[in-house]
Parts: sequence; structure tokens; C-alpha cells
Amino acid sequence: MEFRMLGTSGIKISSIIMGTWQAGKDMWVGIDDAESIKAIKTAYDAGITTFDTAEVYGNGHSEKIVGNALRDVRDKVVIATKVFSNHLKYQQVMDACHGSLKNLNTDYIDLYQIHWPPGSFSAKPVPLEEILRALTDLKAQGKIRAIGVSNFSRSQLEEASTYGRIHSLQPPYSLFWRKVETDALPYCLKNNITLLAYSSMAQGLLTGKFGPDHKFAKGDHRFRNKLFEPENYERVQKALEKLRPIAEANNVTLGQLALAWIISRPGICAIAGARNAEQAAQNAAAGNVQLSKEDLAAIDKIGKTVTDPLDDDPVMWSW
Repeated sequence: MEFRMLGTSGIKISSIIMGTWQAGKDMWVGIDDAESIKAIKTAYDAGITTFDTAEVYGNGHSEKIVGNALRDVRDKVVIATKVFSNHLKYQQVMDACHGSLKNLNTDYIDLYQIHWPPGSFSAKPVPLEEILRALTDLKAQGKIRAIGVSNFSRSQLEEASTYGRIHSLQPPYSLFWRKVETDALPYCLKNNITLLAYSSMAQGLLTGKFGPDHKFAKGDHRFRNKLFEPENYERVQKALEKLRPIAEANNVTLGQLALAWIISRPGICAIAGARNAEQAAQNAAAGNVQLSKEDLAAIDKIGKTVTDPLDDDPVMWSW
């Protein structure tokens, strides 16, 4: 596993990060707590040291699962969580942080992130200055070690950076969703802000497990993902067929190929979710994959057959 620095924080993180949205159960189906805990522990044993969650994932349930799974190795891992858009006033941020600390059963959060920009999901807008003041105070108190933002545009990131040091940006980013490349990524690279790519396997699309006629079970939020819309989905299937020979030649799965492509890029780590131990181990193994320049260029070209026709909306879901 390759390790990288989290911005200028001095915190070392694994290039593959385990995402735990699914551990919250809400908006997912077929999730079992015991399997989630086993997956997190397997990820750690396989070399992943960094775990990402959020207060809104199952209303704290994901945080509790993460805290339970990692309690015996807390000093050896990096835990990242997020405050939601309805908790961004100064005191709400302070209270939300303490709630997350309790859920995670820890005295400190390594990376605390603003989950969505102020005003998202019909929440009342709060000035970024007020939010960053709360986060900076939490850092001064030792409750958090680093500050990050998620789903921010370049302009929002630039504004946030005027009120405090931002160590990371967490956007949706994969071979099939690349909006950040022409927006915030250049700013991040210039200012030493680490990119934490979520939905790095396009919510499972890049594993190749969804065939042309796939239908999601009731309650699974992924049916709202724009990549599953018929016109986009057809391009996805054609791209996967072109990616398969490259994966086979490198003796890796399609998912590992997608993760290896992301972490081959400077300043970027890949967040990958897993609902069981087998998936967690496979994701971790992607941290050891080395792709040739020729393969990386071919993968990049194939990915653009999916992304180039997409519109400019940075949100990956039709909510």
C-alpha cells in the first residue's frame, strides 16, 4: 500500500481509503452490521489505514460501526467524518462534532469535513466564515486534526481557504465521472490540497458486475445515478468491454484497474466502499497495482468515451 500526506496536515493516509456510506444501511439494501465490521477489519489487515464516514450515513449508524470495528487499533488508523449541511451554524458544528466523537468512541477526529456546501438540500445557508471559525476552534481544542470539504466547487473551495487551512477536497471522481479535472483539481494541486475521490468505482459500475439489463432492488439509491440513465449506461457497457482486456493483461479485476488508475495520479487517493470482507481485500490490493504508461493512456481514452458526452452538472445523482 502506498501512503500519502493529507495536504499540509502532517497526517499520513493510505492511497486506498475505505468508504463506509453503505455501513449506515440507509439508502442501501442487503447490508449486515457484522459483515460491515468484518469488512472494515479486513481492510485494515490488508493495509488500508484510512476510513471515511459521515454523521448522515444512517443517522450516525455508520460512525458507530466504524468506531466499533477500529476501537482496538484507533492509534494506528486515520478516521475521517463529515458534518451535514443542516448542522453548519457555529454551535451546530460544535455539537455535531461531539456527536460524531461519541459515535466513533474516540477523543479526536483526524479529518473533519463539511459534507456539502452551505445551503445544500434546502438547508439554510450559513456563511463559510462562520463554519470555518467553528472548525478552526475544534482544531485548536484538539478535537479534530485536519479540515476538509466535500462536494465543493473551485470557487467555494477558494472562498473557504480564505478563512482557514483546507487540507482536502472530497469530490465524486472516477474513470466515468471526471468533472473535478476541469474545476477544482488544478487548484488543489497548486495549493497542496489532497483530493479524496469518492464513488471511485462509479458506485459499482466499474466493477463490471452490472449487466446491460440490471435493475436495482427497491430502496437502493443508485438508480438515481446519472450514469445508469439509458443513454449513458450504453456507453458505460461499451467502455467496460474495452477495459476488460487491459484488466486481464494486468491480472487484476476491473474495479482494481479503476482504483489503480485514480491513485496513479499525483495528489489523489481513492475512496472505495465494501459491503463484505472479500470486496475490502480486493480494494486494498489495488494499492499494489502498477500500470504502464501505455495502459494508463489507453484507460484514460476509454473513460472519456463515457465522460465527454455528459453535461456540466457536477452532481452525480438526479435528486
